[in-house]
Amino acid sequence: MRVPHLSCAVTACIVVLAFLLIGREVAVQLEHHTLPATAPEVFALKNQGTAFQRAVAETSNVLPLYGSSELTMGPPSLRAAEFFSAEPAGFQVSPVGKPGVTSIIVLQKLAALGSELKGKKVAISLSPGWFLVPVVEPFMYRGNFSLFAAGQMAFGNSLDFQLKRDIASRMLEFPRTLAQSPVLEFAIRRLASGKWPDRIAFAVAWPVGKLQNAILDLQDQFAAMIYILRQVRAPKPVTPQTLDWAGLIEKAASRNLPVEDERAENVEPQLVPRGGDAGFLARLEATHEWADLEMLLRVLGEIHARPILLSMPLDGRFYDQAGVSGAAREAYYAKIRALAERYNVPLVEFKAHDGDPDFLDEHHYHLTAKGWLFYDRALADFYSQPE
Repeated sequence: MRVPHLSCAVTACIVVLAFLLIGREVAVQLEHHTLPATAPEVFALKNQGTAFQRAVAETSNVLPLYGSSELTMGPPSLRAAEFFSAEPAGFQVSPVGKPGVTSIIVLQKLAALGSELKGKKVAISLSPGWFLVPVVEPFMYRGNFSLFAAGQMAFGNSLDFQLKRDIASRMLEFPRTLAQSPVLEFAIRRLASGKWPDRIAFAVAWPVGKLQNAILDLQDQFAAMIYILRQVRAPKPVTPQTLDWAGLIEKAASRNLPVEDERAENVEPQLVPRGGDAGFLARLEATHEWADLEMLLRVLGEIHARPILLSMPLDGRFYDQAGVSGAAREAYYAKIRALAERYNVPLVEFKAHDGDPDFLDEHHYHLTAKGWLFYDRALADFYSQPE
Protein backbone atom coordinates (compact mmCIF):
# COMPACT_ATOMS: atom_id res chain seq x y z
CA MET A 1 0.00 0.00 0.00
CA ARG A 2 2.94 2.35 0.53
CA VAL A 3 4.27 2.13 -3.02
CA PRO A 4 1.39 4.03 -4.73
CA HIS A 5 1.61 6.81 -2.15
CA LEU A 6 5.35 7.10 -2.72
CA SER A 7 4.79 7.15 -6.48
CA CYS A 8 2.26 9.95 -6.15
CA ALA A 9 4.61 11.95 -3.95
CA VAL A 10 7.47 11.57 -6.42
CA THR A 11 5.21 12.54 -9.32
CA ALA A 12 3.98 15.60 -7.43
CA CYS A 13 7.57 16.66 -6.70
CA ILE A 14 8.51 16.26 -10.36
CA VAL A 15 5.51 18.33 -11.47
CA VAL A 16 6.34 21.11 -8.99
CA LEU A 17 9.99 21.11 -10.00
CA ALA A 18 9.07 21.23 -13.69
CA PHE A 19 6.70 24.12 -13.00
CA LEU A 20 9.42 26.04 -11.19
CA LEU A 21 12.01 25.45 -13.89
CA ILE A 22 9.63 26.42 -16.68
CA GLY A 23 8.57 29.49 -14.71
CA ARG A 24 12.20 30.46 -14.22
CA GLU A 25 12.90 30.15 -17.93
CA VAL A 26 9.86 32.31 -18.72
CA ALA A 27 11.13 34.91 -16.26
CA VAL A 28 14.59 34.93 -17.85
CA GLN A 29 13.14 35.40 -21.33
CA LEU A 30 10.90 38.19 -20.04
CA GLU A 31 13.89 39.93 -18.43
CA HIS A 32 15.78 39.91 -21.72
CA HIS A 33 12.74 41.02 -23.72
CA THR A 34 12.06 44.02 -21.48
CA LEU A 35 15.72 44.94 -20.89
CA PRO A 36 15.55 48.15 -23.00
CA ALA A 37 12.97 49.42 -20.49
CA THR A 38 14.54 48.15 -17.24
CA ALA A 39 18.23 48.75 -18.03
CA PRO A 40 18.21 52.53 -17.44
CA GLU A 41 16.18 52.27 -14.24
CA VAL A 42 17.43 52.17 -10.65
CA PHE A 43 15.21 50.14 -8.32
CA ALA A 44 15.61 47.98 -5.23
CA LEU A 45 15.09 44.56 -6.84
CA LYS A 46 17.75 45.32 -9.43
CA ASN A 47 20.23 46.49 -6.78
CA GLN A 48 19.67 43.61 -4.35
CA GLY A 49 19.00 40.73 -6.71
CA THR A 50 20.97 39.30 -9.60
CA ALA A 51 18.27 38.60 -12.22
CA PHE A 52 18.35 42.00 -13.91
CA GLN A 53 22.13 42.30 -13.50
CA ARG A 54 22.59 38.88 -15.12
CA ALA A 55 20.39 39.90 -18.06
CA VAL A 56 22.64 42.92 -18.58
CA ALA A 57 25.76 40.77 -18.35
CA GLU A 58 24.41 38.53 -21.12
CA THR A 59 23.58 41.45 -23.44
CA SER A 60 26.28 43.03 -25.59
CA ASN A 61 24.76 46.49 -26.08
CA VAL A 62 24.17 47.33 -22.40
CA LEU A 63 27.02 48.61 -20.23
CA PRO A 64 26.65 48.03 -16.46
CA LEU A 65 27.66 50.96 -14.26
CA TYR A 66 28.19 50.25 -10.55
CA GLY A 67 28.40 53.08 -8.06
CA SER A 68 26.81 54.85 -5.13
CA SER A 69 24.54 57.85 -4.54
CA GLU A 70 26.02 59.77 -7.49
CA LEU A 71 24.09 57.46 -9.84
CA THR A 72 20.81 59.00 -8.68
CA MET A 73 21.96 62.63 -8.36
CA GLY A 74 22.31 65.40 -10.91
CA PRO A 75 20.14 66.36 -13.91
CA PRO A 76 18.08 63.25 -14.79
CA SER A 77 18.38 63.75 -18.54
CA LEU A 78 22.19 63.81 -18.36
CA ARG A 79 22.78 60.91 -15.98
CA ALA A 80 24.36 58.12 -17.98
CA ALA A 81 21.35 55.82 -17.70
CA GLU A 82 18.89 58.33 -19.12
CA PHE A 83 21.37 59.97 -21.50
CA PHE A 84 22.09 56.67 -23.26
CA SER A 85 18.59 55.21 -22.92
CA ALA A 86 17.84 55.98 -26.59
CA GLU A 87 21.20 54.43 -27.58
CA PRO A 88 22.63 57.57 -29.22
CA ALA A 89 26.05 55.90 -29.09
CA GLY A 90 24.80 52.40 -29.87
CA PHE A 91 24.39 51.15 -26.31
CA GLN A 92 22.49 51.67 -23.06
CA VAL A 93 23.84 52.09 -19.54
CA SER A 94 22.44 50.04 -16.66
CA PRO A 95 23.15 51.67 -13.26
CA VAL A 96 23.38 49.53 -10.12
CA GLY A 97 23.83 51.24 -6.77
CA LYS A 98 22.37 53.54 -4.16
CA PRO A 99 23.62 55.64 -1.22
CA GLY A 100 26.01 53.76 1.07
CA VAL A 101 27.49 51.45 -1.55
CA THR A 102 31.27 51.02 -1.35
CA SER A 103 33.81 48.61 -2.84
CA ILE A 104 32.96 45.72 -0.49
CA ILE A 105 29.34 45.73 -1.72
CA VAL A 106 30.26 46.14 -5.39
CA LEU A 107 32.71 43.22 -5.29
CA GLN A 108 30.04 40.91 -3.85
CA LYS A 109 27.64 41.83 -6.67
CA LEU A 110 30.29 41.20 -9.32
CA ALA A 111 31.48 37.96 -7.71
CA ALA A 112 27.86 36.75 -7.64
CA LEU A 113 27.68 37.09 -11.44
CA GLY A 114 31.06 35.40 -11.82
CA SER A 115 31.64 33.87 -15.23
CA GLU A 116 28.63 35.72 -16.64
CA LEU A 117 30.92 38.77 -16.80
CA LYS A 118 33.76 37.04 -18.64
CA GLY A 119 34.87 39.43 -21.39
CA LYS A 120 32.08 41.87 -20.44
CA LYS A 121 32.83 45.59 -20.17
CA VAL A 122 31.99 46.91 -16.70
CA ALA A 123 32.20 50.51 -15.45
CA ILE A 124 32.67 51.34 -11.76
CA SER A 125 32.23 54.83 -10.34
CA LEU A 126 34.40 55.67 -7.34
CA SER A 127 33.64 58.47 -4.90
CA PRO A 128 36.47 60.18 -2.99
CA GLY A 129 34.18 60.13 0.02
CA TRP A 130 34.64 56.36 0.28
CA PHE A 131 38.33 56.90 1.05
CA LEU A 132 37.92 59.62 3.68
CA VAL A 133 36.09 57.68 6.38
CA PRO A 134 37.87 55.13 8.57
CA VAL A 135 35.23 52.41 8.34
CA VAL A 136 32.09 51.57 6.40
CA GLU A 137 29.08 52.41 8.54
CA PRO A 138 27.40 49.10 9.51
CA PHE A 139 23.89 50.40 8.81
CA MET A 140 24.99 51.49 5.31
CA TYR A 141 26.49 48.07 4.66
CA ARG A 142 23.35 46.32 5.93
CA GLY A 143 21.15 48.48 3.72
CA ASN A 144 23.06 47.39 0.63
CA PHE A 145 23.88 43.80 1.59
CA SER A 146 22.39 41.05 -0.56
CA LEU A 147 22.14 37.60 1.01
CA PHE A 148 21.88 36.02 -2.44
CA ALA A 149 24.94 37.86 -3.81
CA ALA A 150 26.97 36.92 -0.75
CA GLY A 151 25.90 33.30 -1.06
CA GLN A 152 26.77 33.22 -4.74
CA MET A 153 30.20 34.60 -3.92
CA ALA A 154 30.82 32.10 -1.14
CA PHE A 155 29.51 28.97 -2.86
CA GLY A 156 30.38 29.89 -6.44
CA ASN A 157 33.37 28.67 -8.42
CA SER A 158 34.63 31.95 -9.91
CA LEU A 159 37.05 32.99 -7.15
CA ASP A 160 40.05 31.16 -5.74
CA PHE A 161 40.10 30.15 -2.11
CA GLN A 162 42.55 32.83 -0.95
CA LEU A 163 40.43 35.66 -2.36
CA LYS A 164 37.30 34.15 -0.82
CA ARG A 165 39.14 33.95 2.48
CA ASP A 166 40.10 37.65 2.34
CA ILE A 167 36.54 38.68 1.45
CA ALA A 168 35.08 36.45 4.15
CA SER A 169 37.39 37.95 6.79
CA ARG A 170 36.13 41.40 5.84
CA MET A 171 32.48 40.31 5.89
CA LEU A 172 32.86 39.03 9.45
CA GLU A 173 33.20 42.66 10.52
CA PHE A 174 29.46 42.99 9.79
CA PRO A 175 28.02 40.03 11.78
CA ARG A 176 24.40 41.22 11.76
CA THR A 177 24.12 40.64 8.02
CA LEU A 178 25.39 37.07 8.33
CA ALA A 179 22.84 36.32 11.04
CA GLN A 180 20.20 36.27 8.28
CA SER A 181 21.43 32.83 7.23
CA PRO A 182 23.08 30.25 9.53
CA VAL A 183 24.33 28.40 6.45
CA LEU A 184 26.07 31.47 5.03
CA GLU A 185 27.45 32.49 8.42
CA PHE A 186 28.88 29.00 8.92
CA ALA A 187 30.47 29.09 5.46
CA ILE A 188 31.93 32.57 5.86
CA ARG A 189 33.50 31.68 9.21
CA ARG A 190 34.99 28.51 7.74
CA LEU A 191 36.34 30.42 4.74
CA ALA A 192 37.82 33.16 6.93
CA SER A 193 39.65 30.60 9.06
CA GLY A 194 41.35 28.85 6.17
CA LYS A 195 42.50 25.96 8.36
CA TRP A 196 42.20 22.48 6.92
CA PRO A 197 39.48 21.28 9.32
CA ASP A 198 37.46 24.38 8.44
CA ARG A 199 38.03 23.86 4.73
CA ILE A 200 36.69 20.33 5.09
CA ALA A 201 33.69 21.65 7.04
CA PHE A 202 33.07 24.21 4.28
CA ALA A 203 33.15 21.44 1.68
CA VAL A 204 30.56 19.52 3.69
CA ALA A 205 28.32 22.61 3.86
CA TRP A 206 28.79 23.41 0.16
CA PRO A 207 25.82 21.35 -1.15
CA VAL A 208 23.52 22.97 1.42
CA GLY A 209 24.76 26.40 0.36
CA LYS A 210 24.16 25.55 -3.28
CA LEU A 211 20.62 24.45 -2.45
CA GLN A 212 19.98 27.69 -0.56
CA ASN A 213 21.30 29.68 -3.54
CA ALA A 214 19.00 27.75 -5.90
CA ILE A 215 16.00 28.63 -3.73
CA LEU A 216 17.03 32.31 -3.55
CA ASP A 217 17.56 32.33 -7.31
CA LEU A 218 14.01 31.10 -7.91
CA GLN A 219 12.67 33.76 -5.53
CA ASP A 220 14.70 36.41 -7.35
CA GLN A 221 13.53 35.31 -10.81
CA PHE A 222 9.86 35.15 -9.87
CA ALA A 223 10.09 38.53 -8.10
CA ALA A 224 11.64 39.95 -11.28
CA MET A 225 8.81 38.53 -13.38
CA ILE A 226 6.18 40.02 -11.08
CA TYR A 227 7.95 43.38 -11.15
CA ILE A 228 8.03 43.39 -14.96
CA LEU A 229 4.37 42.44 -15.29
CA ARG A 230 3.29 45.12 -12.79
CA GLN A 231 5.72 47.97 -13.39
CA VAL A 232 7.43 47.84 -16.76
CA ARG A 233 6.09 49.62 -19.81
CA ALA A 234 7.56 49.47 -23.28
CA PRO A 235 10.04 52.33 -23.84
CA LYS A 236 9.06 55.05 -26.29
CA PRO A 237 10.90 54.86 -29.62
CA VAL A 238 13.48 57.63 -29.90
CA THR A 239 15.54 58.61 -32.92
CA PRO A 240 19.28 58.26 -32.20
CA GLN A 241 21.22 61.51 -32.24
CA THR A 242 24.71 62.55 -33.24
CA LEU A 243 26.71 63.46 -30.15
CA ASP A 244 28.53 66.78 -30.22
CA TRP A 245 30.41 66.39 -26.94
CA ALA A 246 32.08 69.82 -27.00
CA GLY A 247 28.77 71.58 -27.63
CA LEU A 248 26.93 69.51 -25.04
CA ILE A 249 29.57 70.19 -22.37
CA GLU A 250 29.64 73.91 -23.12
CA LYS A 251 25.86 74.08 -22.88
CA ALA A 252 25.87 72.08 -19.64
CA ALA A 253 28.50 74.33 -18.06
CA SER A 254 26.38 77.39 -18.81
CA ARG A 255 23.34 75.89 -17.09
CA ASN A 256 25.13 74.84 -13.89
CA LEU A 257 24.10 76.67 -10.77
CA PRO A 258 26.96 78.37 -8.92
CA VAL A 259 28.38 76.33 -6.07
CA GLU A 260 28.81 78.11 -2.75
CA ASP A 261 32.03 76.65 -1.39
CA GLU A 262 31.45 77.83 2.13
CA ARG A 263 28.24 75.82 2.56
CA ALA A 264 29.76 72.87 4.40
CA GLU A 265 26.36 72.09 5.90
CA ASN A 266 25.56 70.30 2.63
CA VAL A 267 28.32 67.77 3.29
CA GLU A 268 28.01 64.75 5.56
CA PRO A 269 29.77 65.73 8.83
CA GLN A 270 32.20 62.81 8.66
CA LEU A 271 33.40 64.02 5.25
CA VAL A 272 34.17 67.59 6.28
CA PRO A 273 37.98 67.96 6.08
CA ARG A 274 39.60 68.88 9.39
CA GLY A 275 43.18 69.33 10.46
CA GLY A 276 44.53 70.66 7.16
CA ASP A 277 46.95 68.56 5.17
CA ALA A 278 47.95 66.38 8.10
CA GLY A 279 44.35 65.52 8.98
CA PHE A 280 43.46 64.79 5.36
CA LEU A 281 46.45 62.50 4.84
CA ALA A 282 45.83 60.70 8.13
CA ARG A 283 42.25 59.94 7.16
CA LEU A 284 43.35 58.82 3.70
CA GLU A 285 45.80 56.33 5.20
CA ALA A 286 43.52 55.09 7.98
CA THR A 287 40.58 53.99 5.83
CA HIS A 288 39.90 50.34 5.07
CA GLU A 289 38.55 51.30 1.63
CA TRP A 290 41.91 50.88 -0.12
CA ALA A 291 42.03 47.21 0.87
CA ASP A 292 38.40 46.79 -0.23
CA LEU A 293 39.12 48.40 -3.59
CA GLU A 294 42.09 46.10 -4.09
CA MET A 295 39.87 43.07 -3.40
CA LEU A 296 37.38 44.46 -5.92
CA LEU A 297 40.12 44.67 -8.56
CA ARG A 298 41.19 41.12 -7.73
CA VAL A 299 37.60 39.94 -8.22
CA LEU A 300 37.43 41.68 -11.60
CA GLY A 301 40.64 39.94 -12.61
CA GLU A 302 39.53 36.48 -11.53
CA ILE A 303 36.15 36.67 -13.28
CA HIS A 304 37.93 38.03 -16.40
CA ALA A 305 35.71 41.08 -16.78
CA ARG A 306 36.85 44.15 -18.75
CA PRO A 307 36.51 47.01 -16.28
CA ILE A 308 37.07 50.75 -16.23
CA LEU A 309 37.26 52.90 -13.10
CA LEU A 310 35.75 56.38 -13.13
CA SER A 311 36.92 58.37 -10.13
CA MET A 312 35.13 61.61 -9.35
CA PRO A 313 37.59 64.38 -8.45
CA LEU A 314 37.94 66.06 -5.11
CA ASP A 315 36.31 69.48 -4.93
CA GLY A 316 39.53 71.51 -4.94
CA ARG A 317 38.04 74.90 -4.08
CA PHE A 318 36.19 73.44 -1.11
CA TYR A 319 39.34 71.72 0.15
CA ASP A 320 41.46 74.82 -0.39
CA GLN A 321 39.14 76.72 1.93
CA ALA A 322 39.45 73.92 4.48
CA GLY A 323 43.24 74.19 4.43
CA VAL A 324 43.93 71.05 2.38
CA SER A 325 46.47 71.84 -0.32
CA GLY A 326 46.64 70.50 -3.84
CA ALA A 327 49.84 68.67 -2.92
CA ALA A 328 48.02 66.77 -0.17
CA ARG A 329 45.09 65.99 -2.46
CA GLU A 330 47.53 64.52 -4.97
CA ALA A 331 48.00 61.64 -2.53
CA TYR A 332 44.44 60.50 -3.28
CA TYR A 333 44.97 60.53 -7.04
CA ALA A 334 48.37 58.84 -6.72
CA LYS A 335 46.96 55.97 -4.64
CA ILE A 336 44.07 55.43 -7.08
CA ARG A 337 46.47 55.45 -10.03
CA ALA A 338 48.87 53.04 -8.33
CA LEU A 339 46.14 50.47 -7.65
CA ALA A 340 44.72 50.74 -11.17
CA GLU A 341 48.17 50.31 -12.70
CA ARG A 342 49.00 47.36 -10.44
CA TYR A 343 45.95 45.46 -11.72
CA ASN A 344 46.12 46.85 -15.25
CA VAL A 345 42.67 48.45 -15.05
CA PRO A 346 41.91 51.60 -17.10
CA LEU A 347 41.25 54.65 -14.94
CA VAL A 348 39.67 58.02 -15.71
CA GLU A 349 40.35 60.12 -12.63
CA PHE A 350 39.14 63.58 -13.77
CA LYS A 351 41.95 65.16 -11.77
CA ALA A 352 41.98 68.08 -14.19
CA HIS A 353 38.62 69.08 -12.69
CA ASP A 354 39.88 69.12 -9.09
CA GLY A 355 39.33 72.88 -8.95
CA ASP A 356 36.55 73.13 -11.53
CA PRO A 357 33.59 74.92 -9.88
CA ASP A 358 31.16 73.49 -12.46
CA PHE A 359 32.00 69.78 -12.12
CA LEU A 360 30.60 68.89 -8.68
CA ASP A 361 27.45 70.14 -6.99
CA GLU A 362 27.03 71.82 -3.62
CA HIS A 363 27.39 68.48 -1.82
CA HIS A 364 30.96 68.27 -3.21
CA TYR A 365 30.64 64.54 -4.01
CA HIS A 366 27.99 64.47 -6.74
CA LEU A 367 28.16 65.39 -10.42
CA THR A 368 26.61 68.44 -12.03
CA ALA A 369 25.29 68.56 -15.60
CA LYS A 370 28.81 69.23 -16.86
CA GLY A 371 30.29 66.52 -14.66
CA TRP A 372 27.80 63.97 -15.93
CA LEU A 373 28.61 64.77 -19.55
CA PHE A 374 32.29 64.10 -18.91
CA TYR A 375 31.26 60.79 -17.34
CA ASP A 376 29.03 60.06 -20.33
CA ARG A 377 31.81 60.77 -22.80
CA ALA A 378 34.21 58.52 -20.90
CA LEU A 379 31.63 55.71 -20.96
CA ALA A 380 31.02 56.16 -24.69
CA ASP A 381 34.76 56.08 -25.39
CA PHE A 382 35.14 52.95 -23.27
CA TYR A 383 32.24 51.14 -24.94
CA SER A 384 33.55 51.96 -28.42
CA GLN A 385 36.94 50.39 -27.73
CA PRO A 386 37.47 47.22 -29.80
CA GLU A 387 37.06 43.86 -28.12
